[in-house]
Amino acid sequence: MKINALKYSFGVLLLIAQVSFAQIVITNKDFSFGTTGRIGAGYSPNADGKTGRQLNLNNQGSLGGRMDQGDYVDFLPAFHFTPVANGDSAKATKIDMQARLSFYSGGTFLGNVDSKSNHGMIIALPEAFVEARNIMGSNWDVWAGSRWLRYDDVHIADYFYFDDHSATGWGFRHKNTRFSMFFPAAIDTAATNSTPYSYTNVISGTKNLIYRQREVMILEQTIPFKNNIHQLKLLAEFHNLDKSGKNSMEQYASDQGWVFGGKLNSNLKTKIAGSFNQISVRYGTGIANGGDSGNTQTWRTYGAPNEITKTYKGAYSLTAVEHILLNLSNRWSANAYAVFTMSKGGSNSDNKALDHYNREIFNKKSEFNTGLRATYYVNNWFHILSELHYASRTDGNQNPASMVKLVLAPTIVPTAERSVWARPHIRLIAEVSRYNNQAMNSLYSPFLQQSGAKRFGTYLGVRTEWWVF
Repeated sequence: MKINALKYSFGVLLLIAQVSFAQIVITNKDFSFGTTGRIGAGYSPNADGKTGRQLNLNNQGSLGGRMDQGDYVDFLPAFHFTPVANGDSAKATKIDMQARLSFYSGGTFLGNVDSKSNHGMIIALPEAFVEARNIMGSNWDVWAGSRWLRYDDVHIADYFYFDDHSATGWGFRHKNTRFSMFFPAAIDTAATNSTPYSYTNVISGTKNLIYRQREVMILEQTIPFKNNIHQLKLLAEFHNLDKSGKNSMEQYASDQGWVFGGKLNSNLKTKIAGSFNQISVRYGTGIANGGDSGNTQTWRTYGAPNEITKTYKGAYSLTAVEHILLNLSNRWSANAYAVFTMSKGGSNSDNKALDHYNREIFNKKSEFNTGLRATYYVNNWFHILSELHYASRTDGNQNPASMVKLVLAPTIVPTAERSVWARPHIRLIAEVSRYNNQAMNSLYSPFLQQSGAKRFGTYLGVRTEWWVF
């Protein structure tokens, strides 16, 4: 009897082991792994503690140059499937599942901290989505999930300027027409922008924070002409933010916004291929008048609401961008940009007003940024990067704060490619910036906020940047 019981138990264990083993068998072999990042050491000789701080103006991100940005590392695992339909590979749907694991420094060098450190490591999952392209040989693509859906950028300023729609959502594309819908709201108690996305619901008798969802609908149309030398992209967006519930402690009105814009991409003929010119204009109204601090997502509402209606009706933002790359020869490339932005919130004030949290914030701003990077190819593997940037920002009725920054960066390029896009880079970086009186006296940069009012800022560093896909 005991022998039969042992046999039975052994058979059950063997069956469980087989089932468990079957559950972890991976038959898909189409896997890729990418990574991007920038990490290294930097310090400012004339800063308190000699801590390397970004020299750019506040509220502009990397407009003004990105070489003194903080550390980050992204890992991009992806699975790829191409099922064949009836043996016809031309009708096969291409399926991708991609994720992005992001690690950012919270203030010090990324390699010196972890998630338990004060101002330590910031961890995010900005991408996790599935996309199906060329469905059954058709011109239809579809996707759902969370993704960094963004296109052209001014790389030397890390500025995705026209169509950065990064958020959670879904969308589809048919030939040159794309429709997307995004839901960027998050439960919060002190929103970084001025449109609260959550409120306290007491319908159950207890206090619970719940969503007040923003719906963003985006239609994009690309029109190629002159044998694809030029491409015109048209953009239209509608944003809707529902009111808070009748059982909520806070009363937020419903709000809407629109965005319209156009971007022209042109391929330029130069001695070395790859030159282009990009020019765009975008106008947003209502709650779609974002963004700020170097972010350009239109759902990052700028300014304060109207004092009476508490909505952003009448708010606006106009942004114009010029971006050009010229590969002049096998010795020289030049990359230049100019950005102009003017924004106002829903308040009637041209200076400061109260937001939904009764914080006094600026309700109007204007910005102008321009810069140039010249790349000199000493040989295939040694390049010299030099940059000159000018940045200006006016908040409310204050005087403009401005900065001029000069950068020199001898760079080793292990791939031995004479291209502005060659990576990885290992750079020796030297920067100096000069601030006007308004910027200096109001401590209008991360460097000045740490070091006090100084006319000049400095930054020295050795950093690497890579893209591997």
